[in-house]
Amino acid sequence: MSEFIKNLKTPIAIVGMGKSGEAARRLLLHCGVPSQSILTFDVKLDSVDFNDPALLLSKGQPQTLVVSPGVPLSSSWIQDAQSAGLKITSELSLACSCLTTERLIGVTGSVGKSTTVSLLGTGLEAFTTAFFVGGNLGTPFAEYAIDVLSGARPRADWVVLELSSYQLENCENLSLDFSAITYFTSNHLERYESLEHYYRTKWNILSLTKKMMLLNSEGGDLVEYFKNNHHEQIKVISKNDPTLESYQLEKALLIGQHNQDNLALASSLAQAAGWPPASIDGMKSFKGLVHRLENVGTFKNIRFINDSKATAMDSVLIAATAAYDTLEGSGKLFLLLGGRDKNLPWQDLGPLKNFRNIEFVFFGECRNIAQQKSTLPGSSFSHLGEALTHTFQRANPQDTVLLSPGGTSLDEFKSFEERGNFFKRKVEEFAKS
Repeated sequence: MSEFIKNLKTPIAIVGMGKSGEAARRLLLHCGVPSQSILTFDVKLDSVDFNDPALLLSKGQPQTLVVSPGVPLSSSWIQDAQSAGLKITSELSLACSCLTTERLIGVTGSVGKSTTVSLLGTGLEAFTTAFFVGGNLGTPFAEYAIDVLSGARPRADWVVLELSSYQLENCENLSLDFSAITYFTSNHLERYESLEHYYRTKWNILSLTKKMMLLNSEGGDLVEYFKNNHHEQIKVISKNDPTLESYQLEKALLIGQHNQDNLALASSLAQAAGWPPASIDGMKSFKGLVHRLENVGTFKNIRFINDSKATAMDSVLIAATAAYDTLEGSGKLFLLLGGRDKNLPWQDLGPLKNFRNIEFVFFGECRNIAQQKSTLPGSSFSHLGEALTHTFQRANPQDTVLLSPGGTSLDEFKSFEERGNFFKRKVEEFAKS
């Protein structure tokens, strides 16, 4: 059993019962913490022990809070609990306390981290079965710890974790052999005091890295930030790096120049970690993530691309440019923008008005804010379904319809996955009509 978990004072309250919180609960139980010593808290769920933080602290009297990434540590009640002497930890820290021989790679960034982590996973598949890929992407790390401790799987030689800024706020047991930052741009400014605060939180990954941290040379504000925070442990990676030339990364299946940058970063990590050349060949076969520049198909000679995961302005610009550059003949690009705002700079999308043959369609809760700040012309609809009906009526052969919304999904949907699946279902209905 993990000594860290063994020494946690009880009762232990799990704050936020999503995938991460549920995995933390299961790990605590597996490590021998009595079920009556584990409290559950979530403001949105009826199935938990507490919905009110005041009641949790007064009636539950927890001594430890396992705070899920989606719950801000800056919340006044969590700050008060910490001041009162309660231990604050996370699902990630619980899982890390169960490690022994594993070597870890951590990847963070405003955009591109999921693709880079998935590329690394594909690279590992090419030469070993002894690995785990997860964290913010897909499977919570605590699930891996449970499987190892229960004997359901052997320990991994390599662990690759996608790490959000939220996770990097609360990760006391995390120690990485190698790390990478993909991109710096405005994101999550509803949670951070400033852009500098957000960047500084991401940059914290360096202090957790034992050997080397790699940066994408085309990573937005990243290289400029590095110039002001120079460190000998850091290496800046370019897709034109001579050490990568023999791998012919330009022949990879991923679409877009930005993905050449992601591939170069992942390949350089593989080289630094001592992986065989077969790993990089494996990465070249990766076709891309679901909901991230996902080619849904061409129906009635109209191409449909699902980029529901795009909730940052740079993600939208990257997707729009990739889709526009691959238009067929005289085709037009229909770009669907909207969702829920998170205080992002929609004005950064202004340059898209210089594209020829592009039509903007706004939808959702932030449609007016998005249109006003971006100054982009276009139609506006309350819901995504209405926007799609309008778009299906206007699209012609050779056109491309791109859902790359910029806003989060939480105005209409539970997640970006649900929004993307809704888009794909509507496209399927259109194809059959």
